[in-house]
Amino acid sequence: MSDTPHYDVAIIGYGPTGVTAANLLGQQGLNVVVLERDPDIYGRARAISTDEEVMRIWQQAGLADRLQQDMLPGGVVAFVDSEGRPFAEVQPTSRGAGHPPQQFIYQPAVDKTLRAGVERFPNVTVLTRHESLKVLTGTENAEILAADLADDSFVRIHASYVIAADGGSSATRGQLGIGYQGKTYTERWVVIDTKVLCDWDGSSRLRFHCDPARPTVDCPTPLGHHRWEFPVRDGEDENHLVTHQAIWSILHSQGITEDNVEILRAVVYSHHVRVADRWRVGRVFLAGDAAHAMPPWIGQGMASGVRDAANLCWKLAAVIDGSLPESALDSYQPEREPHVRETTAHAVFAGKVITERRPWAATLRNHAFRMVSRFSPFPRWMVDTKWIPDAHYSNGLFSDQTHPARGWQIPQPWVLDEHGSRVRLDHVLSGRWRVLSLDGRHHSAWRSCGVEHVKVLPSVSAPEPGAVVDADDELRRWFGKHHASTVVLRPDGFVYGAADSGQPLPAPPAGLRAATATSR
Repeated sequence: MSDTPHYDVAIIGYGPTGVTAANLLGQQGLNVVVLERDPDIYGRARAISTDEEVMRIWQQAGLADRLQQDMLPGGVVAFVDSEGRPFAEVQPTSRGAGHPPQQFIYQPAVDKTLRAGVERFPNVTVLTRHESLKVLTGTENAEILAADLADDSFVRIHASYVIAADGGSSATRGQLGIGYQGKTYTERWVVIDTKVLCDWDGSSRLRFHCDPARPTVDCPTPLGHHRWEFPVRDGEDENHLVTHQAIWSILHSQGITEDNVEILRAVVYSHHVRVADRWRVGRVFLAGDAAHAMPPWIGQGMASGVRDAANLCWKLAAVIDGSLPESALDSYQPEREPHVRETTAHAVFAGKVITERRPWAATLRNHAFRMVSRFSPFPRWMVDTKWIPDAHYSNGLFSDQTHPARGWQIPQPWVLDEHGSRVRLDHVLSGRWRVLSLDGRHHSAWRSCGVEHVKVLPSVSAPEPGAVVDADDELRRWFGKHHASTVVLRPDGFVYGAADSGQPLPAPPAGLRAATATSR
């Protein structure tokens, strides 16, 4: 047992959630091991879109610019009737995270870039063809017994903490006896991935064909791909529906010919709405689909897993290096679960709009949406209340002192740093605790914890040490909207606490101190 390797964090599963965690933890200088059953990237495109908050997380990992080269910016999302006429159109708008609000992706390309990012870190060991068989959580360490599928041997690993990102059928969740509550829809869906040979009218737009006879998702994806999804109707043979004959029958009905696309693959899957009862058992944390599953209608399944990784990884790094007490990890589920449940509710709502099967109800839906769409606030209302929820947490690792800015993620505009270079705000914040203020007033309690102060200067100002120039005054407008002159930012950019002019700033969380010397 003395030869059993020990790691700070073990990650089970190397999909988008696991590989994001590996990048973030590797960047923090932690000693990490990844266990992945499959020998290579899963070839089928699953997720098809991402959003600006996820891109901001990947920016923190130093990969956003490279990833964006393989993405397709989104535009208007059209809900069309059985004749292809739009009855509602919405366009996601930026919430200030510094990236396009929606982008279409080709997941194998995203996975490839994220995995290449992990190769930057010699402190991260990736073991493909290794299947986790058993996870035990103890008082000092977690222990993993894994099978090396390459030579039929066994590997034993110790880790201070484990992130189980092993998917919706998570074996780790089952071993820990964690319930996975919710429902699986009885209706199965066919997913068709194609290679584009020749564009057609509307090929660059996401359209939800809300036809009661055959609801269909029609979605562009980058790098010359396009996807369709449609349900298996009662009495249909799903094995037949994935044949080229059946696929072409569907595509021909939408005016798509063999000159337009080449069929790459077709699979059948089910929609799920499920949330794990517990996301933490001792030293083991569930993340991504292992913790929750949602329908795909607003493209937030993968994104929610990436958010999980971002929320959890900075806390794990802080606990491991001693800058936060171990109790900080208890905030993971209270912060993430409400956001996941709200996102899932939005996805379910969109699904109900798209898949209405009663012709009379679909006609009523079409008429009602066309009527209200004449009023300009309606599309905005749809985006604000029924699409991706805001980056905001009500409970968790935040100050007890209430304030309108508390729990919100600060926007990421372009700023001028102290050298006069134009950079995104997160480049200055550098993933650490910061006090950001309009008046530059220092707060001794935070300074004694090793937290640096950054003053926000108006756009007309000259750069100066310890300050940023708010190039477009976007930050200053945000401060005004939230009635704050000073905010304390966590490493993930969420506001721990805030104060207006003349008010005292909330005290630091118990146990916070400057991080020990690491590659952070």
